[in-house]
Amino acid sequence: MIYKGALVLGGLLLGAAAGVLLAPEKGSVTRDRLKKEGKDIKDQLTKDLSEVKDDLSKATASGREKFREDFEDITSKTSYKTEEAISFIEKQLAILKEKNRTLQKTS
Repeated sequence: MIYKGALVLGGLLLGAAAGVLLAPEKGSVTRDRLKKEGKDIKDQLTKDLSEVKDDLSKATASGREKFREDFEDITSKTSYKTEEAISFIEKQLAILKEKNRTLQKTS
């Protein structure tokens, strides 16, 4: 399940990068935008994973029964973080779709 999510996230990132690369801007502007968006995504995912890691460390130290309760909380929190990441990517894709529309000729 985690691998499927990573695969989907990777596909979204590749699609977003392709959309930005096709944007009608100077190469340096496009590269800067890609770097910034990539860094933003990386920073957000790193932060989220760090929080999950910290939560897991705390949970393992607190005993088996407490771990079960904490694991449910961590699962819920991870789900919210995943939703935030998806929303962020959807927002970036919407921007790219709009830019792409401006490139399309109407009949």
